Amino acid sequence: MESAAVVTPPYAAGPLRLAPFRAIRLAPARVGDPASARALARPYRDVAKRLRQWEERGQLVRDAEPALYLHEYTASGITVRALVGTVDVSRRATGTTPRAILPHEGIYPAQADDLADRMEQMQVNPAPILLVQHSPAPLRALLAQVRADAPADHQFTDRVDHAHRIWAITDDQVLCRVDELLGPTSAVIADGHHRYAAYLRLQQRAPGGPADRGLAMVVDQDDTPLFLGAIHRVLVGTSVRDVASAAASLGISAWPAAPDDAVAALGPGHLVATDGESWLVVRVEPAGDQVEVEVLHDALVPALGHGPTRISYHHSVTDTLEHVTPRHGTAVLLPAPTVDQVQGVVEAGRLFPEKATSFQPKPAFGAFIRSWRDEPPAPS
Repeated sequence: MESAAVVTPPYAAGPLRLAPFRAIRLAPARVGDPASARALARPYRDVAKRLRQWEERGQLVRDAEPALYLHEYTASGITVRALVGTVDVSRRATGTTPRAILPHEGIYPAQADDLADRMEQMQVNPAPILLVQHSPAPLRALLAQVRADAPADHQFTDRVDHAHRIWAITDDQVLCRVDELLGPTSAVIADGHHRYAAYLRLQQRAPGGPADRGLAMVVDQDDTPLFLGAIHRVLVGTSVRDVASAAASLGISAWPAAPDDAVAALGPGHLVATDGESWLVVRVEPAGDQVEVEVLHDALVPALGHGPTRISYHHSVTDTLEHVTPRHGTAVLLPAPTVDQVQGVVEAGRLFPEKATSFQPKPAFGAFIRSWRDEPPAPS
Protein backbone atom coordinates (compact mmCIF):
# COMPACT_ATOMS: atom_id res chain seq x y z
CA MET A 1 0.00 0.00 0.00
CA GLU A 2 1.25 3.47 -0.80
CA SER A 3 1.34 6.03 1.98
CA ALA A 4 -0.32 8.48 -0.41
CA ALA A 5 -3.48 6.38 -0.11
CA VAL A 6 -3.84 7.26 3.58
CA VAL A 7 -6.83 9.49 4.30
CA THR A 8 -8.39 11.08 7.35
CA PRO A 9 -11.54 9.26 8.50
CA PRO A 10 -14.59 11.44 9.21
CA TYR A 11 -15.30 12.53 12.77
CA ALA A 12 -18.31 11.17 14.65
CA ALA A 13 -20.22 14.03 16.26
CA GLY A 14 -20.73 14.39 19.98
CA PRO A 15 -22.11 13.78 22.46
CA LEU A 16 -20.03 10.69 23.25
CA ARG A 17 -22.59 8.06 24.18
CA LEU A 18 -22.15 4.40 25.09
CA ALA A 19 -25.33 2.30 24.99
CA PRO A 20 -25.98 -1.10 26.60
CA PHE A 21 -25.84 -4.23 24.44
CA ARG A 22 -26.08 -8.00 24.91
CA ALA A 23 -22.49 -9.19 25.11
CA ILE A 24 -21.28 -12.44 23.59
CA ARG A 25 -18.23 -13.80 25.39
CA LEU A 26 -16.12 -16.81 24.55
CA ALA A 27 -15.46 -19.43 27.22
CA PRO A 28 -12.41 -18.43 29.32
CA ALA A 29 -10.18 -21.09 27.75
CA ARG A 30 -10.94 -19.60 24.33
CA VAL A 31 -10.50 -15.88 25.18
CA GLY A 32 -7.14 -14.81 23.80
CA ASP A 33 -6.67 -18.04 21.86
CA PRO A 34 -5.67 -17.22 18.25
CA ALA A 35 -7.54 -20.33 17.12
CA SER A 36 -10.79 -18.75 18.35
CA ALA A 37 -10.70 -16.40 15.38
CA ARG A 38 -11.91 -19.27 13.22
CA ALA A 39 -15.40 -18.64 14.61
CA LEU A 40 -15.31 -15.39 12.65
CA ALA A 41 -13.51 -16.71 9.58
CA ARG A 42 -14.76 -17.17 6.02
CA PRO A 43 -17.42 -17.74 4.86
CA TYR A 44 -18.58 -14.71 6.81
CA ARG A 45 -22.26 -15.34 6.10
CA ASP A 46 -21.99 -18.50 8.23
CA VAL A 47 -20.65 -16.72 11.33
CA ALA A 48 -24.06 -16.46 13.04
CA LYS A 49 -24.60 -20.21 12.61
CA ARG A 50 -21.09 -20.94 13.88
CA LEU A 51 -21.65 -18.79 17.00
CA ARG A 52 -24.90 -20.64 17.71
CA GLN A 53 -23.05 -23.96 17.46
CA TRP A 54 -20.36 -22.73 19.83
CA GLU A 55 -23.07 -21.58 22.25
CA GLU A 56 -24.72 -25.02 22.15
CA ARG A 57 -21.36 -26.60 22.95
CA GLY A 58 -20.75 -24.25 25.89
CA GLN A 59 -17.89 -22.51 24.11
CA LEU A 60 -19.47 -19.08 24.43
CA VAL A 61 -22.11 -17.34 26.52
CA ARG A 62 -24.62 -14.70 25.50
CA ASP A 63 -25.89 -12.35 28.19
CA ALA A 64 -29.65 -12.43 28.75
CA GLU A 65 -30.17 -8.67 28.88
CA PRO A 66 -28.40 -5.59 27.56
CA ALA A 67 -25.83 -3.94 29.81
CA LEU A 68 -23.03 -1.45 29.86
CA TYR A 69 -19.94 -3.25 31.09
CA LEU A 70 -17.07 -2.28 33.33
CA HIS A 71 -14.20 -4.49 32.18
CA GLU A 72 -11.01 -4.83 34.22
CA TYR A 73 -8.17 -6.82 32.70
CA THR A 74 -4.59 -7.37 33.86
CA ALA A 75 -1.79 -8.25 31.45
CA SER A 76 1.95 -8.28 32.15
CA GLY A 77 1.38 -6.58 35.49
CA ILE A 78 -0.65 -3.70 34.03
CA THR A 79 -4.31 -3.39 35.03
CA VAL A 80 -6.73 -1.55 32.77
CA ARG A 81 -10.38 -0.72 33.43
CA ALA A 82 -12.72 0.34 30.66
CA LEU A 83 -16.37 1.00 29.98
CA VAL A 84 -17.63 -1.24 27.16
CA GLY A 85 -20.74 -0.46 25.14
CA THR A 86 -21.94 0.52 21.68
CA VAL A 87 -20.84 4.00 20.65
CA ASP A 88 -23.04 6.27 18.56
CA VAL A 89 -21.54 6.94 15.09
CA SER A 90 -24.78 8.05 13.43
CA ARG A 91 -23.86 11.72 13.02
CA ARG A 92 -20.82 13.41 11.48
CA ALA A 93 -19.10 16.36 13.13
CA THR A 94 -19.00 19.64 11.28
CA GLY A 95 -17.13 22.83 12.01
CA THR A 96 -19.78 23.82 14.56
CA THR A 97 -20.40 20.46 16.27
CA PRO A 98 -18.13 18.79 18.84
CA ARG A 99 -16.16 15.69 17.89
CA ALA A 100 -16.81 12.62 20.03
CA ILE A 101 -14.12 10.28 18.67
CA LEU A 102 -10.69 11.56 17.69
CA PRO A 103 -8.57 9.45 15.31
CA HIS A 104 -4.84 10.13 15.50
CA GLU A 105 -3.77 8.18 12.40
CA GLY A 106 -4.97 8.04 8.83
CA ILE A 107 -6.58 4.97 7.28
CA TYR A 108 -6.45 3.07 4.00
CA PRO A 109 -9.96 3.27 2.45
CA ALA A 110 -9.71 -0.19 0.85
CA GLN A 111 -8.86 -1.77 4.21
CA ALA A 112 -11.80 -0.03 5.89
CA ASP A 113 -14.10 -1.17 3.07
CA ASP A 114 -12.95 -4.76 3.49
CA LEU A 115 -13.59 -4.69 7.25
CA ALA A 116 -17.03 -3.14 6.68
CA ASP A 117 -17.90 -5.85 4.15
CA ARG A 118 -16.89 -8.57 6.62
CA MET A 119 -18.91 -7.10 9.48
CA GLU A 120 -21.91 -6.60 7.21
CA GLN A 121 -21.84 -10.27 6.16
CA MET A 122 -21.23 -11.49 9.72
CA GLN A 123 -23.74 -9.08 11.31
CA VAL A 124 -21.16 -8.90 14.08
CA ASN A 125 -18.69 -6.46 15.62
CA PRO A 126 -15.93 -8.92 16.52
CA ALA A 127 -14.06 -6.74 19.02
CA PRO A 128 -14.33 -3.25 20.51
CA ILE A 129 -12.21 -0.37 19.33
CA LEU A 130 -10.05 0.99 22.15
CA LEU A 131 -10.61 4.63 23.15
CA VAL A 132 -8.70 6.64 25.76
CA GLN A 133 -9.52 9.88 27.56
CA HIS A 134 -9.11 11.82 30.79
CA SER A 135 -12.54 11.01 32.22
CA PRO A 136 -14.39 13.38 34.59
CA ALA A 137 -13.61 12.70 38.26
CA PRO A 138 -17.31 12.09 39.09
CA LEU A 139 -17.43 9.30 36.47
CA ARG A 140 -14.33 7.74 37.97
CA ALA A 141 -15.94 7.86 41.42
CA LEU A 142 -19.19 6.38 40.08
CA LEU A 143 -17.40 3.40 38.54
CA ALA A 144 -15.39 2.88 41.73
CA GLN A 145 -18.72 2.64 43.53
CA VAL A 146 -19.93 0.06 41.02
CA ARG A 147 -16.90 -2.07 41.88
CA ALA A 148 -17.39 -1.57 45.61
CA ASP A 149 -21.13 -2.33 45.65
CA ALA A 150 -21.00 -5.85 44.25
CA PRO A 151 -18.56 -8.56 43.21
CA ALA A 152 -17.80 -8.91 39.52
CA ASP A 153 -20.45 -10.73 37.49
CA HIS A 154 -17.71 -12.59 35.64
CA GLN A 155 -14.17 -13.34 36.81
CA PHE A 156 -11.72 -15.55 34.93
CA THR A 157 -8.19 -16.02 33.62
CA ASP A 158 -7.98 -16.46 29.87
CA ARG A 159 -5.85 -18.57 27.53
CA VAL A 160 -2.97 -16.05 27.53
CA ASP A 161 -3.01 -15.67 31.34
CA HIS A 162 -4.77 -12.30 31.40
CA ALA A 163 -7.02 -11.87 34.45
CA HIS A 164 -10.50 -10.44 33.83
CA ARG A 165 -13.26 -9.03 36.01
CA ILE A 166 -16.50 -7.82 34.41
CA TRP A 167 -19.39 -5.94 36.00
CA ALA A 168 -22.66 -5.71 34.04
CA ILE A 169 -24.27 -2.30 34.65
CA THR A 170 -28.05 -2.46 34.19
CA ASP A 171 -29.33 -0.02 36.84
CA ASP A 172 -31.17 2.79 35.04
CA GLN A 173 -29.98 5.48 37.43
CA VAL A 174 -26.34 4.49 37.02
CA LEU A 175 -26.72 4.27 33.23
CA CYS A 176 -28.28 7.74 33.10
CA ARG A 177 -25.49 9.17 35.23
CA VAL A 178 -22.82 7.58 33.03
CA ASP A 179 -24.54 9.06 29.99
CA GLU A 180 -24.67 12.48 31.60
CA LEU A 181 -20.99 12.45 32.59
CA LEU A 182 -19.56 10.85 29.43
CA GLY A 183 -21.63 12.82 26.92
CA PRO A 184 -19.71 16.14 26.93
CA THR A 185 -16.32 14.43 26.64
CA SER A 186 -14.31 13.12 23.70
CA ALA A 187 -11.93 10.16 23.36
CA VAL A 188 -8.86 9.42 21.26
CA ILE A 189 -8.66 6.18 19.30
CA ALA A 190 -5.85 4.14 20.86
CA ASP A 191 -6.45 1.06 18.69
CA GLY A 192 -8.88 0.28 15.89
CA HIS A 193 -8.70 3.15 13.38
CA HIS A 194 -9.77 0.95 10.46
CA ARG A 195 -12.59 -0.65 12.45
CA TYR A 196 -13.79 2.84 13.38
CA ALA A 197 -13.73 3.85 9.70
CA ALA A 198 -15.62 0.62 8.90
CA TYR A 199 -18.28 1.59 11.47
CA LEU A 200 -18.80 4.87 9.63
CA ARG A 201 -19.11 3.10 6.29
CA LEU A 202 -21.61 0.60 7.68
CA GLN A 203 -23.69 3.39 9.20
CA GLN A 204 -23.74 5.22 5.88
CA ARG A 205 -24.88 2.05 4.08
CA ALA A 206 -27.68 1.19 6.55
CA PRO A 207 -28.67 4.15 8.73
CA GLY A 208 -31.31 3.80 11.41
CA GLY A 209 -30.43 0.30 12.62
CA PRO A 210 -27.68 -1.58 14.47
CA ALA A 211 -25.03 0.01 12.24
CA ASP A 212 -25.75 3.38 13.88
CA ARG A 213 -23.49 2.10 16.67
CA GLY A 214 -20.17 0.30 16.89
CA LEU A 215 -18.59 -1.69 19.70
CA ALA A 216 -16.13 0.35 21.79
CA MET A 217 -14.36 0.48 25.12
CA VAL A 218 -13.29 3.71 26.86
CA VAL A 219 -10.26 3.76 29.17
CA ASP A 220 -9.75 6.53 31.74
CA GLN A 221 -6.05 7.39 31.51
CA ASP A 222 -6.22 9.01 34.97
CA ASP A 223 -7.51 5.80 36.56
CA THR A 224 -5.68 2.90 34.89
CA PRO A 225 -3.29 4.40 32.34
CA LEU A 226 -2.44 2.54 29.19
CA PHE A 227 1.28 2.21 28.48
CA LEU A 228 2.24 4.22 25.41
CA GLY A 229 5.35 2.98 23.65
CA ALA A 230 7.31 4.19 20.68
CA ILE A 231 7.37 2.47 17.29
CA HIS A 232 10.85 2.71 15.79
CA ARG A 233 11.70 2.83 12.09
CA VAL A 234 14.18 1.24 9.72
CA LEU A 235 14.85 3.43 6.68
CA VAL A 236 15.86 0.94 3.99
CA GLY A 237 18.27 2.42 1.45
CA THR A 238 19.31 5.29 3.72
CA SER A 239 22.67 5.62 5.52
CA VAL A 240 23.58 7.27 8.81
CA ARG A 241 25.58 9.77 6.72
CA ASP A 242 22.38 10.62 4.81
CA VAL A 243 20.62 11.37 8.12
CA ALA A 244 23.54 13.54 9.30
CA SER A 245 23.56 15.47 6.02
CA ALA A 246 19.78 15.99 6.12
CA ALA A 247 20.00 17.30 9.67
CA ALA A 248 22.80 19.70 8.71
CA SER A 249 20.81 21.01 5.74
CA LEU A 250 17.92 21.81 8.09
CA GLY A 251 20.07 23.40 10.77
CA ILE A 252 19.35 20.52 13.17
CA SER A 253 22.11 19.56 15.59
CA ALA A 254 23.46 16.00 15.27
CA TRP A 255 26.59 14.35 16.62
CA PRO A 256 28.19 10.89 16.65
CA ALA A 257 28.16 8.99 19.93
CA ALA A 258 29.10 5.66 21.44
CA PRO A 259 26.20 3.16 21.46
CA ASP A 260 25.50 3.39 25.19
CA ASP A 261 25.68 7.20 25.14
CA ALA A 262 23.38 7.37 22.11
CA VAL A 263 20.73 5.15 23.69
CA ALA A 264 20.99 7.16 26.94
CA ALA A 265 20.34 10.36 24.96
CA LEU A 266 17.11 8.99 23.44
CA GLY A 267 14.25 10.99 24.93
CA PRO A 268 12.17 14.13 24.46
CA GLY A 269 13.64 16.21 21.63
CA HIS A 270 16.19 13.57 20.63
CA LEU A 271 16.27 10.79 18.03
CA VAL A 272 18.99 8.20 17.46
CA ALA A 273 20.07 6.96 14.03
CA THR A 274 22.26 3.88 13.65
CA ASP A 275 23.23 1.17 11.19
CA GLY A 276 24.53 -1.00 14.03
CA GLU A 277 28.08 0.34 13.64
CA SER A 278 27.76 4.14 13.43
CA TRP A 279 25.56 5.94 15.97
CA LEU A 280 24.17 9.46 15.64
CA VAL A 281 22.18 11.54 18.13
CA VAL A 282 19.83 14.05 16.50
CA ARG A 283 18.37 16.92 18.53
CA VAL A 284 15.12 17.74 16.74
CA GLU A 285 13.61 20.30 19.16
CA PRO A 286 9.97 20.08 18.01
CA ALA A 287 8.20 23.43 17.73
CA GLY A 288 4.96 24.11 19.58
CA ASP A 289 2.90 20.96 20.02
CA GLN A 290 4.88 18.91 17.47
CA VAL A 291 6.26 15.53 18.48
CA GLU A 292 9.51 13.92 17.40
CA VAL A 293 7.98 11.48 14.93
CA GLU A 294 6.36 14.40 13.10
CA VAL A 295 9.73 16.13 12.70
CA LEU A 296 11.22 12.90 11.37
CA HIS A 297 8.58 12.43 8.67
CA ASP A 298 7.79 16.06 7.88
CA ALA A 299 11.35 17.41 7.80
CA LEU A 300 14.18 14.88 8.04
CA VAL A 301 12.90 12.17 5.67
CA PRO A 302 12.07 14.64 2.83
CA ALA A 303 15.59 16.11 3.19
CA LEU A 304 17.41 12.78 2.81
CA GLY A 305 19.83 12.44 -0.07
CA HIS A 306 19.06 8.74 -0.56
CA GLY A 307 15.91 6.74 0.14
CA PRO A 308 14.22 5.44 1.99
CA THR A 309 13.06 2.90 -0.54
CA ARG A 310 10.95 1.33 2.19
CA ILE A 311 10.21 1.91 5.88
CA SER A 312 9.67 -0.94 8.33
CA TYR A 313 8.31 -0.57 11.86
CA HIS A 314 9.42 -2.22 15.11
CA HIS A 315 8.24 -2.04 18.71
CA SER A 316 11.52 -2.59 20.56
CA VAL A 317 15.06 -1.28 20.21
CA THR A 318 16.40 -4.83 20.13
CA ASP A 319 14.10 -5.90 17.30
CA THR A 320 14.86 -2.72 15.36
CA LEU A 321 18.63 -3.23 15.57
CA GLU A 322 18.28 -6.79 14.29
CA HIS A 323 16.98 -5.37 11.00
CA VAL A 324 19.87 -3.03 10.13
CA THR A 325 23.40 -3.31 8.79
CA PRO A 326 25.56 -0.66 7.08
CA ARG A 327 24.53 -2.15 3.72
CA HIS A 328 20.82 -2.55 4.48
CA GLY A 329 19.55 0.64 6.04
CA THR A 330 19.41 2.88 9.07
CA ALA A 331 17.38 2.49 12.23
CA VAL A 332 15.77 5.58 13.69
CA LEU A 333 14.96 5.14 17.37
CA LEU A 334 12.20 7.40 18.68
CA PRO A 335 11.01 8.46 22.12
CA ALA A 336 7.45 7.52 23.02
CA PRO A 337 4.92 10.37 22.89
CA THR A 338 2.68 10.98 25.87
CA VAL A 339 -1.10 10.64 25.78
CA ASP A 340 -1.36 14.40 26.31
CA GLN A 341 0.85 14.95 23.26
CA VAL A 342 -1.35 12.63 21.19
CA GLN A 343 -4.43 14.52 22.33
CA GLY A 344 -2.77 17.86 21.56
CA VAL A 345 -1.94 16.81 18.01
CA VAL A 346 -5.46 15.57 17.23
CA GLU A 347 -7.14 18.57 18.85
CA ALA A 348 -4.98 20.76 16.61
CA GLY A 349 -6.47 18.94 13.61
CA ARG A 350 -3.35 16.96 12.64
CA LEU A 351 -2.71 13.24 12.32
CA PHE A 352 0.35 11.29 13.35
CA PRO A 353 2.43 9.52 10.70
CA GLU A 354 1.58 5.87 10.16
CA LYS A 355 2.42 3.52 13.07
CA ALA A 356 3.56 6.23 15.46
CA THR A 357 2.05 4.93 18.70
CA SER A 358 1.67 1.65 20.54
CA PHE A 359 -0.95 1.62 23.30
CA GLN A 360 -0.71 -1.41 25.58
CA PRO A 361 -2.08 -3.70 26.88
CA LYS A 362 -4.89 -4.30 24.45
CA PRO A 363 -7.83 -6.48 25.52
CA ALA A 364 -7.70 -10.14 24.55
CA PHE A 365 -9.91 -11.25 21.68
CA GLY A 366 -13.18 -12.89 22.68
CA ALA A 367 -13.96 -11.00 25.89
CA PHE A 368 -16.64 -8.95 24.07
CA ILE A 369 -18.41 -9.63 20.77
CA ARG A 370 -21.55 -7.86 19.60
CA SER A 371 -24.16 -9.45 17.34
CA TRP A 372 -26.50 -7.16 15.43
CA ARG A 373 -29.10 -9.93 15.51
CA ASP A 374 -29.43 -9.53 19.31
CA GLU A 375 -30.68 -5.95 18.99
CA PRO A 376 -34.25 -4.92 18.30
CA PRO A 377 -34.92 -3.03 15.05
CA ALA A 378 -35.03 0.73 15.23
CA PRO A 379 -38.51 2.17 15.83
CA SER A 380 -40.27 3.19 12.63
